[in-house]
Amino acid sequence: MPSSKTNQKPTGKSARQLLFSEALHHKRPTSTITGPHSPPSITQSTAMSDKEQSITIERILQEITSVSRRIERVDASISSLTLETKSMRSDIAGFQTRVTGLEHRMESLETQMTTSRDRDQDLLYLRSKLTDLEDRRRRDNISLLGIPEHEEGTDMQTFLSSILPKLTSLDFNSPLEFQRAHRVGPKRSDTSLRPRPIIACLLRHNHTRQILQTAHKHGPFRIGQHDIRITADYSKDTNERRKAFLALRPRLRQLEMKYGLFDPARMWVTNNGISKDFYNPDELSLFLDSFQHQPMDSANPGRPQDVVGEDEGGGLLPTGPEKESSTHHDTDNCQRGRDRETSQTTRRQGSGSTRRGSLYPAIRKRQI
Repeated sequence: MPSSKTNQKPTGKSARQLLFSEALHHKRPTSTITGPHSPPSITQSTAMSDKEQSITIERILQEITSVSRRIERVDASISSLTLETKSMRSDIAGFQTRVTGLEHRMESLETQMTTSRDRDQDLLYLRSKLTDLEDRRRRDNISLLGIPEHEEGTDMQTFLSSILPKLTSLDFNSPLEFQRAHRVGPKRSDTSLRPRPIIACLLRHNHTRQILQTAHKHGPFRIGQHDIRITADYSKDTNERRKAFLALRPRLRQLEMKYGLFDPARMWVTNNGISKDFYNPDELSLFLDSFQHQPMDSANPGRPQDVVGEDEGGGLLPTGPEKESSTHHDTDNCQRGRDRETSQTTRRQGSGSTRRGSLYPAIRKRQI
């Protein structure tokens, strides 16, 4: 019979011990093969892993340090930008204040400019009226040029009363009477200089017209060896306008236009059957500029038209058939010319058509 010792089952603790002991007896021996293809040992792998970890940690620390430095630089830049932004905001606020002030000043200046334009228009209108009044006051005046100094003696009015009928060969219905008569300018001791003009204001306007018409037709006259010219007397502004008109005569001749300068300062121009009256030399110059590039007649380049002579004030008058048919030769046209110019200035004052900085009314176009 088997013994009870042999058939007895092991307990839990003894069974574990038995299995452990069997495992120790059946454990495979550790390989001792070495060579280039042999796998690393556990010790070597652990050493290499620790070294790589230390290198990786160092690199991470270096990167962290670099990033920290970059962050510090960014923080410094942000601080600088913050300061600059604050400064720019302050500057912008100052600029806004200045711009607001400039806007207010501009509004004030615009208001002043509008007021100044209105005042300029008023001044131009008043100046034109003053010039017209001065011309009207001078319409009974005549200007005698070329009479030698001291020829009149001591009594200018007596001298003119005796010499004017001889010069003009006029038989006046009534004796010549003068309100005033004198030379213009200071006395000259040197007789070789050009004699001063004589200004005479006649008492009767019809005598003034007769003398000026005769001077236009038959002048200049002569006293001994001296040429005597008799012209109308105008204000300074009117004389400047007449001179500006006369300076445009060569261009009118070059363009073969008929023209005439009438009292007090009105240039009449005819081109291709269309007539225009110009009261402003600048407007006439612009009108001539528009014809500057037009072809001329090659057969008669620059041939002057049949325009000769002067009006009562020394302006040019047309001749030929136009002379007989023109109404500008009527003796009352002197007054009508002044009235027309004054009324035109008054009408254009409201519309603002008078050129700023210029006394002259704007051009009035009239088609025939």
